[in-house]
Amino acid sequence: MSRGPLLLVSLVLALLGPASVRAQPVPSADPEVAALRSGFEYGKYAEVLERAGQRIDRGDLPEEDLVELHKLAGLSAFNLNRTDEAERHLRAVLRLDPDFSLDPFVVPPPAVAFFDDLKNQMAGERDFLRQEQRLRLEREKTEAERREQERVALETQRRRAEELARQVTVRTVEKRNFLVNFVPFGAGQFQQGRNSMGIVFAATEGALAVTSIIAFFAYDSLFEERFVNLDNVLDEDGRASIPVRFIPTDRARQADTWQLLKLASATGFYTVYTLGVVDAVYHHEDQVVSSTTVESRPEPTPPAVSSTPPPRLRLYSTKGGLGAGLSLSF
Repeated sequence: MSRGPLLLVSLVLALLGPASVRAQPVPSADPEVAALRSGFEYGKYAEVLERAGQRIDRGDLPEEDLVELHKLAGLSAFNLNRTDEAERHLRAVLRLDPDFSLDPFVVPPPAVAFFDDLKNQMAGERDFLRQEQRLRLEREKTEAERREQERVALETQRRRAEELARQVTVRTVEKRNFLVNFVPFGAGQFQQGRNSMGIVFAATEGALAVTSIIAFFAYDSLFEERFVNLDNVLDEDGRASIPVRFIPTDRARQADTWQLLKLASATGFYTVYTLGVVDAVYHHEDQVVSSTTVESRPEPTPPAVSSTPPPRLRLYSTKGGLGAGLSLSF
């Protein structure tokens, strides 16, 4: 072929664009459809018309194969001058694919003209079919999205079920001693896990106890001790005296202050202690059950112990000296 006709053919194909590409027959997975296409190319129109009709009647065909069979049957009927059958099959093609077109490089011009005339006659029906096809595609798209959402939801549930199956609930039973509630400094609250209240009682009772101890020693430090001689009483040394412990008059104000502080802090300590005991007894529980969830991990499988014995080295004597041999088992 010379360069001029080759360029002309390329230009025509470029102008036709997607229409010419669409007119190319799509390879079918059904061997019977491929055989009918081959028979049509060899001019076996009567056989193709009969076998295509039988295959269409049996059904169970994808839309692409159904369009191809109606096209082959329609063109075969047209070539046999059986116009009614050709029109019936080609109309079926347009009902399945309203925008279908024949390849003018493969189909003779009379058949293309006949098909185009049918397209003009079915212009209104084709518009309706296009709208119906768009609606069907939208429904299919919506259905596909719904199925995908269901698949994702089921996959999420499956993964959640697997995670729950791997989780183990550990229940811990804590037994609490009732006598601990009577221990000062918030011991009952700490046993119950109420650490904030335990800290309050412990700090308050501790401060009052320290204050009472300080006041006790401060009050005791105000005393003085002196010996008082007794008249008309003689001992072995010729005199008698007894020790007297007292607070001087000039320290009376301090003594009253420390005495009052000692009594007040002691009273406060026992009051707070009583409140702590009452609170601990009120919230006491003999046992507390707590649950924690942990993920169980399968125990690692120990490595398989090979039954193959290790290689052995043997030494043996020879006429000329000493020999060595290595034995292996497979």
